[in-house]
Amino acid sequence: MVTVHLVNHTHWDREWYFTTMDALVLSEQLFTEVLNELEKNREANFCLDGQVSIVDEYVEVHPEEKERIRKLVNEGRLFVGPWYTQTDALIPDSESIIRNLVIGIKETKEKYGKPMMVGYLPDTFGFNAQMPTLLQQVGIDNILFWRGINFDKQVRSVYFHWKGLGDKQIFAINFPFGYFTGQITPESKQRLKEFVSKRYDPAVKFESEHGNHNDVLMPSGIDQMNIVKDISESVKKLNEISSYRTVLDTYPNFVNLIRKKKDLPEYQGELRFPTYARVHRTIGSVRHEIKHQNFLLEQKILKRIEPLCVIGNKCGISIGNGLLIKLWKKLLECQAHDSLGGCVSDNVATDIFHRFKEANEIADGIENMVKKKIAEYLRLDSRHVLLFNTTPYEFKGEKTIRVLAGSKNIKINGMEDAVITNSLLYPSRKHIMMMTPKGKEFTDEPEYFEMDIKGYVEIPALGYKILTIEHADEKLKESEKTVSKSYNSISHGNQTIEFANGKINLVSGTKRLSDILQLVDAANDGDTYDYSPLQDDEERTLSFQKAAVETAGSHETLVMYGADRIMADLENRVSNQPEYGSLTYVLKMSFDDQGVIRCHLTVENQVKSHRLRLRFDPKINTDKALAQIQAGYMETSNQPIDENWKDEFDEKPVNLYNFDKTVTIRDAGSHFTFWAYGQKEYEYTNNSLFITLMATTSQLGKPNLAWRPGRASGDTTNQGHIMMPTPLAEELGENNFDFAFNYDETPFNVEDNNRMTRDLLNPSVSYQMQNLNMFINRLDNKIWETEDNPHIPSALSIIQVNQDIDVAAVYPAYSDEGSFIIRIQNLTDQKKKIPDYLLNRGTVVNALEKAVEDKYVGPFDFLSVKMAY
Repeated sequence: MVTVHLVNHTHWDREWYFTTMDALVLSEQLFTEVLNELEKNREANFCLDGQVSIVDEYVEVHPEEKERIRKLVNEGRLFVGPWYTQTDALIPDSESIIRNLVIGIKETKEKYGKPMMVGYLPDTFGFNAQMPTLLQQVGIDNILFWRGINFDKQVRSVYFHWKGLGDKQIFAINFPFGYFTGQITPESKQRLKEFVSKRYDPAVKFESEHGNHNDVLMPSGIDQMNIVKDISESVKKLNEISSYRTVLDTYPNFVNLIRKKKDLPEYQGELRFPTYARVHRTIGSVRHEIKHQNFLLEQKILKRIEPLCVIGNKCGISIGNGLLIKLWKKLLECQAHDSLGGCVSDNVATDIFHRFKEANEIADGIENMVKKKIAEYLRLDSRHVLLFNTTPYEFKGEKTIRVLAGSKNIKINGMEDAVITNSLLYPSRKHIMMMTPKGKEFTDEPEYFEMDIKGYVEIPALGYKILTIEHADEKLKESEKTVSKSYNSISHGNQTIEFANGKINLVSGTKRLSDILQLVDAANDGDTYDYSPLQDDEERTLSFQKAAVETAGSHETLVMYGADRIMADLENRVSNQPEYGSLTYVLKMSFDDQGVIRCHLTVENQVKSHRLRLRFDPKINTDKALAQIQAGYMETSNQPIDENWKDEFDEKPVNLYNFDKTVTIRDAGSHFTFWAYGQKEYEYTNNSLFITLMATTSQLGKPNLAWRPGRASGDTTNQGHIMMPTPLAEELGENNFDFAFNYDETPFNVEDNNRMTRDLLNPSVSYQMQNLNMFINRLDNKIWETEDNPHIPSALSIIQVNQDIDVAAVYPAYSDEGSFIIRIQNLTDQKKKIPDYLLNRGTVVNALEKAVEDKYVGPFDFLSVKMAY
């Protein structure tokens, strides 16, 4: 006989069309009732949605309840963690997903007891193919999920082994009908026979037959739903009516049951099929600025702030882990599936951007503190520039420093071929107050320049060196900008980008790629969940009307200008009324030292409800694209879509895919690679690569879309709900996009691509101890000199790794203030040995900093080394 394992839970979106503060008010009553019911009925248990952030927020206003929570958690009747927030699984960096788990587990252990070590993601909109690998970084060997599975095309069992791209695998447990399948409400208690016959038993039958299971999982709960009172009585009544035996259980117990099964099938790949539930395959381009800000903040933390803290710790500057964790929490609160997806009200979107603002303030403040204190310990003054290398690789190449000086008659010792790339004059000021040991004194402040100076430098790995500013008889070379309209092309090596007859062409050696890049636009009849085409509308190419070449020193930039008139909104398009909005756009393209074409696109958007994309035509004949995803690469090809797709799917299974940082089109002898700076969605069709820049909309949720028939997503057409306008999601005004691409007539090499990606994201980090302007760095005027100045070396290198080692993160250890972590990632399909120079210096650990015996990083996997300073 089939046994049903009923688990009582609540699903808790921290924000959606309601704000986090709204959710806090809801938890006031609900969480308190949960505690009361658990203490009243010892046979009951309850899962608080697998994310500790919501418990923290409740305890913040109810500190007296912390011990009650801890007691129930330790009794195994209240389940908290392992996540900090319920993450999106397709858009964040792999390191963000790992830290979500690490911080969630750490916070749960320290505050409430044993975390629920279950990869519980009941409502996430699909999953990247590397979720098994990411979960195993913290020792979680299972996942409980709802959306994205197809039992006919992927795996025929609701429970199966899910294998990552490498060797790691986990037990996958699916809720085919959602986390609310066994939802026991006061109403269903009154109509229990109908509930059992129409909903409960059919679901059990489906689950047991898909894999021949005698034990099936039945989640009982829904969004912000309270604990079921006297649940044992409900289970008793279920057993009187149902054809199956029901027992009250927990998620960890059910995972243990599945671990014992010997005949589970295996699946490898992503989970994004919209067969039994919507996965919102086009949500990757909604509210693009949220995705952009998320990307920038991730890179700032990983490439600047955490490595600087490691350098600072080595120099005796202690930035507590509590502050770094608070910074991560601000980011992770923006990465829940609704929040990062963008399917939220404008009120919530405002909160998300405010958290980005707060996180950036923390990050910038930490950077300011570390840099200034090191400069202070080194007893530097305005004649010196402290130049950092925040990577564990020796650096030789161009960096940009910021210098303030009273004259441009300077030279930079330690920097070759220095050139001023940008300068700003601050005029002199009269009668400026100074605080001195005598008291207030007044003086005249002379004029000075703020200059960005670029040049060739060599910097030791994960450390710093000092550059010296000296007076010179002549002005430092300055790349004064000139604009030429007489020619419209720029070159590097054997490649040329040109603008001719309204087209952007790339010449590579003897090969000419005509019309390689276009801007294309179409109406968007979708909402904040999905793009959807408007009937009878066609994607159109936007034209560039003119171009010029800007020259600054030896650096050339091709600038193209365009404008177009487009129907102002959907109503105009449908009614064909001649009311237009404007799109004006400026595209700047330049070669970097590696020959990669870096681009900046500015779009002044005065059109509503449309989708803007890049279209690349690299003239490579293949039907596959290779996308870099979280901790790996996945090849995609377009799948046929039956004309009767509505009979099988909840939404159209369109061939649009998510990616992390790069997408490559390749054949045996050449390849084309696109690098994203926050873009997350691509389509490859008819030998053209499309990258979505933005998909704007005026509604949170709309019904009966061409690509998503039926009800509106987001509850907006449910009984008693209203349509919810989202004017901020129209993203009117100036929008900026950065990206890069490269065409190479050589075979594609994964390791070269990893290195180039790493180099493209490598920041310039410098500091000058000056008093001309105390607001160049926001906290300079409040970071006072300390009396205890330790002696630190004038040049520092903490650790150096070879270029063939790919490091995902360098950060202070959470478990030991005297250590730091280097996380090594292997983005290839071959295992790699950790070099002896790392093994001899440190201890190999997992992401929770527990020692492991491995000395090899498996294919598409991670391994960390914990090192003492």
